[in-house]
Amino acid sequence: MRADLMSGLGPWLAARSGWLRITVFAVLGALAALGQAPFDLWPITLVALAVALAMVPAAKTAWQAALWGWALGGGYFALALNWIIEPFFVQPEIYGWMAPFALFFMALGAGLFWAIAFGITRRFIGPGILGAALGLAILEYTRSVIFTGFPWALLGHIWIDTPLLQLASVIGPHGLTIVTLAGAVLLAQVRFSLGWVVQTGAVVIGVGLAWGVTTTTTAHTARLDGPVIRLIQPNAPQDQKWDPELAPMFFERQLSFTNAQSETGIAPDLIVWPETSVPYFLEYSGTALEEIGEAAQGVPVIVGIQRLEEPRYYNSLVMLGRGGQVQNIYDKTHLVPFGEYVPFADLLGQFGIHGLAANEGGGFSAGAKGPRGQMAVLSVPNVGNALPMICYEGIFAQEVNNWDTRPDFLLMITNDAWFGEFVGPFQHLAQARLRAVEQGLPMIRVANTGVSALIDPYGVIRDHIPLGQAGWIDVVLPAPAPLTIYARFGDKPALLLIGLLCCAVLVRRRMIIDPRAPAA
Repeated sequence: MRADLMSGLGPWLAARSGWLRITVFAVLGALAALGQAPFDLWPITLVALAVALAMVPAAKTAWQAALWGWALGGGYFALALNWIIEPFFVQPEIYGWMAPFALFFMALGAGLFWAIAFGITRRFIGPGILGAALGLAILEYTRSVIFTGFPWALLGHIWIDTPLLQLASVIGPHGLTIVTLAGAVLLAQVRFSLGWVVQTGAVVIGVGLAWGVTTTTTAHTARLDGPVIRLIQPNAPQDQKWDPELAPMFFERQLSFTNAQSETGIAPDLIVWPETSVPYFLEYSGTALEEIGEAAQGVPVIVGIQRLEEPRYYNSLVMLGRGGQVQNIYDKTHLVPFGEYVPFADLLGQFGIHGLAANEGGGFSAGAKGPRGQMAVLSVPNVGNALPMICYEGIFAQEVNNWDTRPDFLLMITNDAWFGEFVGPFQHLAQARLRAVEQGLPMIRVANTGVSALIDPYGVIRDHIPLGQAGWIDVVLPAPAPLTIYARFGDKPALLLIGLLCCAVLVRRRMIIDPRAPAA
């Protein structure tokens, strides 16, 4: 039996009307998004991308290829990023009408990167499938770093819930994107017998499973006598979190969880509250910090809190010692554009456009990084050195990888109540697993409404508090894995591979145009 279906997709598409072509690509994009959490249907992603890539050569012009890429990306991001509407429903009577517009423009804006990928490669490389896939790899990296970056729902994320996640310790998230597109290209160009494809796929999956089982077994042999960390999850819905009548209740709930006695009778070495879990500014917290210190009975507590240094506000992580004394402060460095600040606010403020301009106290200011942009490392007594992250910061692999002294564990506090209860929280959790594997470090992740979890250095969730539940758990912090290749070299291997593929495609194109040209 021969698998020749792909070769007929281009002529079929060329015979269809313009709007039908766009619809086909948009539907394929939405299907490709099903590989993301919480669906994790990665085979559908591969097939959808393969079908789309197989049809791209039918584009007659670069502009047409770009339009198809835009439709493909628009469909993909409309489903993958549908959580973007959730913040608008915290106060639906005021902001609810904006939700569909936010999703529409977010999907089209992110999809524009795919449009550029298809259009540029069609113009300068030609109508080949490999060129289009390579363009996608380049533009997926570009959207991760340009304009402060937005590496959410990368194509490589479809492997997070599979054994191939372990590849991230070598090639990182963009290497996983290359793996995804390579698989789609192979499917799009297959001309072999179906039996050969099945056998080859079985071997590849078998190797991946073997690697995953091996690393999971290694993780199970990790120490059982490490520091004990208590994770606190108050489960404060976003529409109630800052309510003056309800906020004290959530605060008292966290105090009771902090003071609770474990069944083993062993006191934790560290207690962690989620992002903005203290409903007061640090400078105006009154006796709140003393109450936390009293409930902790001498155990260090890390809390999320806002603080003020006139005229600037900061979203901060604070470590409290005995008596609630402030021992260390970390200010969030990578803020959410238009959520926590307005880009170019200082400049726009000169023209009367104020919005959330940080220098006017309406938005947050970014904390300071090291002289080379390094992330801060927080020393926790009797536990080790933590690399702190607040919510959004955890999606940036290259920033998490920027430290002078290797930490002992990753520490993320977050408020995922903004993301709703379906797609957003699970995609954010999946990316936390990816960061742990990239660094070979365990992660303590504490979320306001969930999912709070202990993630080991191999991306395995060892214990957690489910989404939408209030509670606490004590977990033993695993030891770090050996320094990973990604932690040592970052995205350089993936970028080198992209560069080599670019050279190969360009040389191949030159040889096709002029077969007598030297292949060098």
